Amino acid sequence: MRRAKITIVGAGNVGATCAHWCASMELGDIVLLDIPAAGDMPAGKALDLMQASPIMGFDSNIVGTTSYDDAAESDVVIVTAGIPRKPGMSRDDLLSTNARIVTSVAEQIKATSPNAIVIVVSNPLDAMVQQMWKVTGFDPSRVVGQAGVLDTARYRTFLAMELGVSVEDISALLMGGHGDTMVPIPSCTSVGGIPVTQLIDSQRLEEIVDRTRKGGAEIVSLLKTGSAYYAPAAACAQMAEAIVRDKKRLIPCAAYCDKQYNVGGYYVGVPVVLGSGGVEKVVELQLTDRETADFQNSVDAVKSLVATMESLLSS
Repeated sequence: MRRAKITIVGAGNVGATCAHWCASMELGDIVLLDIPAAGDMPAGKALDLMQASPIMGFDSNIVGTTSYDDAAESDVVIVTAGIPRKPGMSRDDLLSTNARIVTSVAEQIKATSPNAIVIVVSNPLDAMVQQMWKVTGFDPSRVVGQAGVLDTARYRTFLAMELGVSVEDISALLMGGHGDTMVPIPSCTSVGGIPVTQLIDSQRLEEIVDRTRKGGAEIVSLLKTGSAYYAPAAACAQMAEAIVRDKKRLIPCAAYCDKQYNVGGYYVGVPVVLGSGGVEKVVELQLTDRETADFQNSVDAVKSLVATMESLLSS
């Protein structure tokens, strides 16, 4: 059986750590790709990681390159390319620069891996995945954004810390845009099957949600010289696993929604079934009035961000 081929665009902290997770999980052969200006850096990281395989006992071929020729006919392409956030920067500050980077990457993916499923990680996420879909022209089911897996992981972590329980016993869901307008769904959050609202009062729960919204900024402020990469990379690996192993994971992702939730043709965080076909189903929930209003506010923010991006790209 042929191994899956997974290309990771961007060999920085997120990309290299994603390659580490994917290789250790034996998801397939890995291509770690960066721009020509990166020189031999991707090859160096790939070789270093390959040399870890006899010690850690994983069997994946890992190649570092600056040429998309080496990424040709990839099954999955994970796009981490773009400038990272620095202290004081919002995701939206990255909009113009990263939109142009993602446009260039999308053109290369379309030319070299026309059948790939693309996972976008670059920020601001919701706009970048919209641009990736627009430029590649792929079926929207084959372009998906990584945000919800990371956001719910942060949310679950903070809930576990608050309650002093294992993260394994916490099931949670967040929807909407990736950032300050993300929407918690308390009715879909439980601890060992117990609704979280029975364990944490509403005010404290809102404080935890707010920390989740600002989870990336908190790490940026602590690191001083970069942004989060362990958890974002792990989230990408989980999504890649769902695709290459056809696991049909029901997880939150930035997916294309038209009639679903009355979004009208935009990428936004929703629960989906993720498998070998990419986004195989968008799961529509019965939201409360408050959740509906908050979700619509988040969708409106995404639409505004996309409109700003399109204006910047056309100027």
